[in-house]
Amino acid sequence: MTTPSDTQSLILSRAATRPGNLALPLPEGLVGAAAKMVVGKMIARGWLEEVEANLRRGEPMWRETGDGHGTTLIATEAGLEAIGIEPVVASAVAGLRKSEPKPELTQTPDETDTAKTVAFRAGTKQAQIIAIVQRPEGATVAEMVEATGWLAHTVRGCISGALKKKLGLPITAEKVEGRGTVHRLERSGFGSLR
Repeated sequence: MTTPSDTQSLILSRAATRPGNLALPLPEGLVGAAAKMVVGKMIARGWLEEVEANLRRGEPMWRETGDGHGTTLIATEAGLEAIGIEPVVASAVAGLRKSEPKPELTQTPDETDTAKTVAFRAGTKQAQIIAIVQRPEGATVAEMVEATGWLAHTVRGCISGALKKKLGLPITAEKVEGRGTVHRLERSGFGSLR
């Protein structure tokens, strides 16, 4: 596998922290022909994808396609994996971009632009919890405590705060006889989670 250059790694790591994995704006000083060359190589390797920009949400435009439309750049699952973000987390993040937004009548355009940003790292306990709850049988808090070494209240806080609120992952909880409360990551809207 090809290793990203420092500039490419910077673009991908910044994209991983932005809502929807937006790769724009590019690092300061990367403009013109140099920007086109770096982005072109990243698209060819499958690390970036050019998608239609949602101008109503104020997404930055990479290039104009005419009639007031344009494209923006997003980091792909392969791009996030290239900088060490685990495949499970990369799938979930990439799936968030593809899922349809829920209509909220009370939300103003300014509120959509201030979405929280989240950074991921491979091998973290948060990534372990995502991997555990995505199994078909799901996982109990006790099983997650055993896997991570965290206390039960920390696991519950991670599920409700980091995974559900920050990442927007659709994690459900149901009581299963003989096991207790089992948490599962619903796969609908996320494509193929590994």
